[in-house]
This record gives sequence, structure tokens and C-alpha cells, in this order.
Amino acid sequence: MKIIVAIDSFKGCLSSRELAEAAETGIRRAIPDAEVVKIPVADGGEGTVDALVEATGGRFRTVAVRGPLGELVEARYGILGDGQTAVIEMATASGLPLVPPALRDPRRTSTFGTGQLIADALDLGCRKFIVGIGGSATNDAGTGMLAALGWKFSAASGETLEPCGGNLARIARVDASGAHPALHNAKFLVACDVDNPMYGPQGAAFIFARQKGADDTAIAELDAGLQNFAEVILHETGRDIALMPGAGAAGALGAGFLAFTNADLRPGIEIVLEQLAFDTLVRDARFVVTGEGRFDAQSLRGKTPIGIARATKKHGVPVIVLAGSVADDAVAAHEEGVAAFFSIMDAPMSLDTAMHPDTAKRLVAKQAEEIFRLASATLC
Repeated sequence: MKIIVAIDSFKGCLSSRELAEAAETGIRRAIPDAEVVKIPVADGGEGTVDALVEATGGRFRTVAVRGPLGELVEARYGILGDGQTAVIEMATASGLPLVPPALRDPRRTSTFGTGQLIADALDLGCRKFIVGIGGSATNDAGTGMLAALGWKFSAASGETLEPCGGNLARIARVDASGAHPALHNAKFLVACDVDNPMYGPQGAAFIFARQKGADDTAIAELDAGLQNFAEVILHETGRDIALMPGAGAAGALGAGFLAFTNADLRPGIEIVLEQLAFDTLVRDARFVVTGEGRFDAQSLRGKTPIGIARATKKHGVPVIVLAGSVADDAVAAHEEGVAAFFSIMDAPMSLDTAMHPDTAKRLVAKQAEEIFRLASATLC
């Protein structure tokens, strides 16, 4: 019996690999001769680099780059086993946790460090990129990233502008003459799980900037800046990207990718599963076990378990979800291809106790064992 185990990390508790090993322990107690295929997975956010590097036999690289406020930070990215594909989580260089709460202001922050990571990978020969853009501290429409790759942005007066959200309203011209030459042959798959436009009531500033430290005044300034920059992009490139789904992702970093690079924005789990050749692996499986820390209605918006269920559904393979907690509204997951879902909890306990790695491993193994004892008895 072939059983695929592909569980997203339980944030702050266990990695995808550790969860797969715990589930395998339980499965083998129930079915000792089962063929258990463990696949590290993530949905384009935290853990994506680790999952893809591990799955493809790749390597990690650490680079000193400029953080969101210009400070030096050590940021890590991965190069997959093919030696040609770089996988980057922008949050490692430009993420909100890198900015102390008292200093958070998306008018000041920049994605420059993310661009430095891309430049480093280009210099090493990478021409394919997978970039997860969740968790940003920024609202600069990718101007920081682009500046690190050689673009220049100037005001009507000719003054070269520092790339940040607060200067978007002043940008009048874009100079791409210094762009990294390797970008002509580079392709970007951008993991983006939101469909917000660049500006407006559902745009980057109004929907996401407050959580990055912006007040009402700053949000209005940022939105006006995004609208101005969208007009500049249209004039300079002929690309009307402002209302494209995902243009507003990560402080409109999505717009920067769409306007100035060869990029596709796609749900993160789709990109990850494609890289792992999941469609081929699942064809002869008997069960798929997936999961995440909390399984609820938000999971239906393209998180790992639902992405896996959708990819598996066409093959008629039952998908079982294990989660730290399960909400009542998760019942809608059955319509997406989830055969059954289970919380791993077996008794009342504090969150700290439940999230202790040893406790979580024990609970995952125990639940997996009981599920597959039933499955084995039923199939026999």
C-alpha cells in the first residue's frame, strides 16, 4: 500500500519533514509493510525554501543584504537540485519581523534586499526563480527590488529617488538601462495567494498597510503613490497591470514583478507541487495524508491541504487531513476533495503543551496509527 505523506509545517512547532516522519511512525505501527512516500511541502510562504531544497537535493546560500530599513541582515535562499532554479522567500530579506514594532512604517521600508538575493542568484547562473512574497514589511511596489537589480527611479526634476513607499508619488520616470543583463533570460514564478489589485479600496495600501504600521494618513499617501506609479508604468512600458489579480500582493511587489520582469503569479502550493512532480507521484497511491497547524475556512483559499486535495481529486485517491486544531467551518473542505479531517488532540491541554515538539510528534503518530488501523481493517 503506497501512502503519500505531505504535511505543511506546524508553525512554531514542527517542520514538514518532522511531521512526515511522525506520521510515518504511526502508519507503520498499523501497516508495517506500507510504502510511505514522504514529501516536504509548503504553500509558498514560510518553509517553502526548506521544503523544495530538501526534496530536490539542493543547497542553501546565505547572503548579507539590506533589510527593510537599510540595516544589514543575513538572508538565506535555496538553489534546487537542478542548479538552475533559485527559491526565495522575500520575507527573509524584506519581512515584517525584521522591523521592530516601534519603527514600522511602510512609507520607509524597501524590498531592496530581496532584489539583492535575486542578483546573487543571477550571478551564480540561476535563470529560473520561485519567489514567495508573503509576510512583507513593505509597500514600495517592488521599486526596492528593482533598484537592487539596476533600475533607477527619478522625479520630474530629474532627482534620483530612494526606492520606498513614500516616494512612489514622486516617481515620474523609470530608467531600465542598468538592469541586470541576465534578467532577459530569467523566468519568475511568484507564489501569490491573494488577488488584490495594486491600489484602491481592495489594493495593497488599504488592505495590508495597516498591519505594517501605517495609520490612516499613511495609507492614503501610499495608495496615491501606488496609483501614480501604476500610471508611470503604463506610460513607460505600455503595461496596464494595476487591476491585475495579485498586483497588490506584498505591498504591490506583485505589480513590480508583473511590470518589469518575465513573471507569472500563481498560488504557492500549485508551484510547489509542480516542482515536486506530485501529479506523477500520486497516481498509484492508495492514500494521501496532508495537514497544517489549523484547518479552517481560510485553508480553502489555497493553503497546502486544499491545494493537495485539488491536485489529488482527479486521481480518485482519498485525502486525509491531520491538523493541530480543526474549526467547524472546515466542513466545506469535503467539497474540495478532502475525504476526512482530524485534529491530533486527544485530551484537553494548554497551547504550550500541545505545541511542544515531542507532544506534537506523539499526537501525530498516534492519530495516524488509529486512522490506518481502521483503513487496513476496512480494506481487508
